[in-house]
Amino acid sequence: MSTHLWYALNLVLRYDRTMIETASSFQPPLFLRNTHLMTLVPRFWPRDTSLAGLPQESRFFTVGPDTQLRGFCHWQDDRTSSPTAIVVHGLEGCSESPYMRGIAAKAFRTGFNVIRMNQRTCGGTEHLSPTLYNSGLSGDYRAILAELAHRDGLDRIWLIGYSMGGNLVLKAAGELYRSEPALSGVVAVCPNIDPTQCARALEQPRNWIYHRHFLVRLKARLRRKAALLPGKWDLAELDRIAWISEFDDRYTAPDGGYRNGADYYDRAGARHVLHSIAVPTLIITAQDDPFIPYSMFTVPLIQRHPKIRMVAPRHGGHCGFFHWGHRGEDSYWAENRIVDFLQERA
Repeated sequence: MSTHLWYALNLVLRYDRTMIETASSFQPPLFLRNTHLMTLVPRFWPRDTSLAGLPQESRFFTVGPDTQLRGFCHWQDDRTSSPTAIVVHGLEGCSESPYMRGIAAKAFRTGFNVIRMNQRTCGGTEHLSPTLYNSGLSGDYRAILAELAHRDGLDRIWLIGYSMGGNLVLKAAGELYRSEPALSGVVAVCPNIDPTQCARALEQPRNWIYHRHFLVRLKARLRRKAALLPGKWDLAELDRIAWISEFDDRYTAPDGGYRNGADYYDRAGARHVLHSIAVPTLIITAQDDPFIPYSMFTVPLIQRHPKIRMVAPRHGGHCGFFHWGHRGEDSYWAENRIVDFLQERA
């Protein structure tokens, strides 16, 4: 065996061992090894999300015609010499979601500037965009990255996304390839990299509680948007829509410029551009996620990608990853692993 081949094999083995060891550090209590309890309990578990002591500045980013996204910036005293983390929430979340505030506090306290973004129309920003939000709007985050790099002079920027936000940041990184030197890396937690598979899983009977939650909230958001822009959307059929795929086919897809729901689901997935990611990337997902199928992440493209570190504990639910804290950590395992990755790479 040649020296180069032996060296490469050792790198692969060391990388695999690191991923296994990292995943094995997540040891949830027995009652949380149920995927639904793991998904739901962390959302209601009491925690301090006050962001006490963190400076905060509201900022509007122009990302398209008549379209702005609102972010909340937590700047270090010397922002230009500090690395920056842009955090993007998931479907029907916002900048105020507990996981957004949780990771913001941790990243800031390790020396990062942090910007908690609202996707289009989220977090009370329906009036800032004439369009709905969708899983394919990665251009929004490329625009924000460019503004921070070229107007603010920030040169070490990380994109962090949860669920739908995870797909968006991975897609943005793949589309950028090496064209934006300020992009230092990406972290995605339970990203829906193939929306076709994820929508199909979400509509399974076992996932009715999540499906109903998302569909009810999407309908309510559309009604708020329609009140601001009378006549833009025909709501006559809205009450009769019973499936999220119907909603996306009828409203999300045409609003986003797609032919139909199937076209939207296919083209919006980051899976098409993962091969082009050129920066250090961490994907955290759970093998028991109820509606982000683990099989999406077992393909060679991801498993053998030189820039992607894949960590997939057996349990974790959807963006849950809650266990009893140890070694000075709190109970939010994924947040702590994100901070470890940022510190290691930054």
